[in-house]
Amino acid sequence: MGQVAVVLRVMPQGVETDLDQVAKGVRASLPEGVTIRGMQVKDIAYGLKSLLVAVVMNDAGGLLEMTERALAKVPHVESVEVMEQGLL
Repeated sequence: MGQVAVVLRVMPQGVETDLDQVAKGVRASLPEGVTIRGMQVKDIAYGLKSLLVAVVMNDAGGLLEMTERALAKVPHVESVEVMEQGLL
């Protein structure tokens, strides 16, 4: 079984959302076996920003979907989208 690198875009509920708090929630909610490789705030438009989260995980069935669901449950997160995915 190989490893997969994934970049996820976490969108906050609004421009007033504290992305530092969202980032803390992301770190705390990741399933076992998923490692954060980096986090970056990205400007979208009109003051709205997103959080790009780079993670590495085993290429196990369902782990990516489990990660997406876990991040979607973080307070003040509107949506989670896979931006990039590739085998290591």
